[in-house]
Amino acid sequence: MKITLNKMLLASTLAAAMAVGLAQAADAPRVGVRGAITAMEGDAMHVKVNSGEDVIVHLTPATQVRAVTLAKIDEIKPGSYIGSAAMPNADGSLTALEVHVFPPAMAGTGDGHRAFDLKEGSSMTNGTVGDLVVSNGRTLTVKYKGGEQKIVVPEDVPIVNLEPGDRSLLKAGVKVVLFAAQGADGTITAQAISAGKGGITPPM
Repeated sequence: MKITLNKMLLASTLAAAMAVGLAQAADAPRVGVRGAITAMEGDAMHVKVNSGEDVIVHLTPATQVRAVTLAKIDEIKPGSYIGSAAMPNADGSLTALEVHVFPPAMAGTGDGHRAFDLKEGSSMTNGTVGDLVVSNGRTLTVKYKGGEQKIVVPEDVPIVNLEPGDRSLLKAGVKVVLFAAQGADGTITAQAISAGKGGITPPM
């Protein structure tokens, strides 16, 4: 009985520890990193961020790399899955700061509408394009679970594709955007990295 009780206590302790670990992982602060790679050292990516600081971003075997390439608005069709950082308008619509188009395999990524850090007051909307009116103000209707947004895309707003990539894209001089988990010790670990291809600066 004593052995059984000890086993039960051990199992209970392990389960509690796992629950705490999962909660901490879920609650880990996320930080946005935007800048240019200065060096790669194994799984450590050195980045000079746009504000001037140098940071080290750690990669894991699970870190995804996406290539960012230029796109045009006429490549976006009803049913395309996109994301757009945007600013609010008085009529309830949004004006895009950028638009990125996901490949079909990534449809559903980040679905929804939320606050974003590209600019004060900006939001990020990820969803499926419904109506698309290019001739009348370049307006997209983007639908996501629980709602939709009308997004106006000015002529000068960058539009890019997100494509599957690999670590060969990560080299000195390449511009990157990523959102990473920050540990209690300040360590930054990337879950996904968007890397500009052919000198492109990711606009996200």
